[in-house]
Amino acid sequence: MIDLYAKDFLHGRLRVIRETLVWKLDGLSEYDIRRPLTATGTNLLGLVKHVATCEAWYFGEVFGRPSPEPLGRWQDADGSDLWAAPEETREQIIDFYQRACEHADATIAELPLDAPGHVPWWSRPDVNLLNIMIHILQETTRHTGHADILREQLDGRTGLRAEFEEEVDTAARATYRAKIEWAAQAAVGGAGHADPSAPRGAVENKP
Repeated sequence: MIDLYAKDFLHGRLRVIRETLVWKLDGLSEYDIRRPLTATGTNLLGLVKHVATCEAWYFGEVFGRPSPEPLGRWQDADGSDLWAAPEETREQIIDFYQRACEHADATIAELPLDAPGHVPWWSRPDVNLLNIMIHILQETTRHTGHADILREQLDGRTGLRAEFEEEVDTAARATYRAKIEWAAQAAVGGAGHADPSAPRGAVENKP
């Protein structure tokens, strides 16, 4: 009973965070979901493609249940799963993610938590289903956090799910940000500290 509860709980959390990751693309242009938004090239559509590839590998090959569609070998991984080529559409990548999740869900449903698996690219390759469920939940949550920050930089939208999203209050955010900026400057003893009640970018000059 405990194992069944643990599996259902982890699987439920994984399903929720999958939906959140895909939602981060909602309403954005083709360019914005593809363009690099950090110095290392992190981009929104690439995050979905990467997590889809992870689900396909870890819940497929690791348990002797290869993905029903062709995948590159892990030995040949070259980072191409982290960005979308021009000919790859948003719909194709999201569909790939959904198919990878369906295959992963079947693996989770059919195997017990202690089912043995083998991850040849890990230093300790012998694993079980519980190890991999935790790993993929952690990986998906981490990259969804990345996507959340990237989306906020693009248009200010944040949150876990559309139904819980609140309308952006630009003035309130500016005031809150100014308060944090003031605290940061005050902590280092700067000559000029931002007034926490001033608009963003305003600085209070002190003697």
